Amino acid sequence: MAMSLSIGSMKLNKWQVALLLGAPLAIGLGTYAVKRWTAAPDGRAKDVDVEEKKRAKGKIEQQGISLDGTAPDKELERKKKSAELGEELSPLKEATNYKNEGNICYRNGKYDEAINFYDKAIDKCPKEHRTDMAIFYQNRAASYEMLKKWSKVKEDCTASLEFNPRYAKAYYRRARAYEATKDMMECLDDVTATCILEMFQNNQTIMFADRVLKETGRVDAEKGMLTRIPVVPSTSFVNTYMRSFIADPLQTMELPPAQDTELAPAKGFLRARQAYLKEKYDDIIPACTEEIESSEAEAQYKVEALLMRGTFHLLCGSYTESEQDFNAILQNADADPTLRAYAYLKRAALYIQLDQREKGLADFEEAEKLKPENPDVYHQRAQILLLLEQIEPALVEFDKAVRLAPNHPIAFVQKCYAEYRLSLLAGDQRRLEGVMRSFEQAIERFPSCVECYSLMAQVLSDQQQFNQAQEYYEKAIRLAPTNPTLIVHQAIMVLQWRGDVETAVKLLNKAIEVDPKCELAYETLGTVEVQRAQLKNAVDLFEKALLYAKSQAELIHVYSLRNAAMAQINVTKKLGIDMNTVSAMAQTGMMPQEIV
Repeated sequence: MAMSLSIGSMKLNKWQVALLLGAPLAIGLGTYAVKRWTAAPDGRAKDVDVEEKKRAKGKIEQQGISLDGTAPDKELERKKKSAELGEELSPLKEATNYKNEGNICYRNGKYDEAINFYDKAIDKCPKEHRTDMAIFYQNRAASYEMLKKWSKVKEDCTASLEFNPRYAKAYYRRARAYEATKDMMECLDDVTATCILEMFQNNQTIMFADRVLKETGRVDAEKGMLTRIPVVPSTSFVNTYMRSFIADPLQTMELPPAQDTELAPAKGFLRARQAYLKEKYDDIIPACTEEIESSEAEAQYKVEALLMRGTFHLLCGSYTESEQDFNAILQNADADPTLRAYAYLKRAALYIQLDQREKGLADFEEAEKLKPENPDVYHQRAQILLLLEQIEPALVEFDKAVRLAPNHPIAFVQKCYAEYRLSLLAGDQRRLEGVMRSFEQAIERFPSCVECYSLMAQVLSDQQQFNQAQEYYEKAIRLAPTNPTLIVHQAIMVLQWRGDVETAVKLLNKAIEVDPKCELAYETLGTVEVQRAQLKNAVDLFEKALLYAKSQAELIHVYSLRNAAMAQINVTKKLGIDMNTVSAMAQTGMMPQEIV
């Protein structure tokens, strides 16, 4: 295959779809990606000092969270002399002098004295001078913030915003006060408003917003884990998981044919095994429970039933129940060593899902002690290490798995993928070219393996070889037309390749049609809807994704996406912004100065 290979390519992670779309507001793992636009209409209150800087430099100045209306010392001296000469000051000028005195006290750390001067400025200033009133309240809030009087900070920022509803600093300062008092949803609304008003050009604000979104996602996920209803995944999801094992006894063990008639229906584990073969996955946990709860005389396959039930609890995201089943096997010294080894392997995956990495890796070691020649020990550990970005150790494990199971296509092609990732990290062009040849050999050797085509497509997409990547996605989908993940990845590639939102949306809806339980499809489509300014649709899609998210990490991520969209709905309504107009103008690169 003739192609130009690039060392500088990066793997596309699922949360990075927002970056490819240029979404107005999207949360990633440490990424707050936004379109840069503003909504500051003419005639609304703006800081005079900031406007002077804009005119002087001919561009928008970044605002730090500081005092406003700070007069130069020479100007302050001139005003003092005018006062000494008996020049009559207008109420506004007098109020401004008080403000300037307050600013000096603030800079010198005399916050109580600063507050007194700002009090006088607020009392003296005619209320029709809305810009100045907003500044005086915001500056007094700054002093209260230094004294950690958070309720006062909120009150003054709210008063400031009543005089100037689009005052970014007041939103930002009030957001910090809300964060200090753990009012995170209110904090999120205010920091979102700040991002919008600053046209997403202030990195400090963006980092603050990212931190707040993660925290709201974490809090919501903790509650969500307590109330979530376990859902048996789709047939495609279960089959993909099961295919990742090379010698799982649940799939390879030979059992006597189950008697399954109306008069004598199959029972217990035999019924569960029959349900597995017929892909009736909803029946498996009840059938295994029947075996486990039967008497010792009747239960011939109690350990097997525990392993299968624990596996399906794991797939449903019922981690407590899954751990209990695996523990029951591991505490049984008489259990078959192979079954105990797989209990360790699957409990290891459970611990990794729960972010208990050390316990997970320890379980892999225990499995290796029991069955050092079992290829699944190394293959499963390799997949986990790859997810943990430990590429070199993962490659060592893939080597061992392939040595023990040279004819297993998934182990072979995943080894190729690990080598690809390592060649990118090393910047080794020759090694990269060799890896691509290995992918081609994998496809020639295993022409019916979906994973060979899908991983090849991902690598080609990474390399921006989009036409060839499309061919491999189409081949993979022909082999597995009901695999929604393939269709979602193809949609993401279309966005990355051509920015073709319409085609991507059709593909994502198709993914949902073939698998209504595909969390990734709902999440990705929700992100696209944010891009299209369809925020309510986006929230609905994120809510659906939450129904099928399994781990706490997935829940945090999707809750953060949902909360970001909800904050945009709240803020755009509050600021009177037409999101469709903004989105259209953002697409053309035009920055609206006034939005009606």
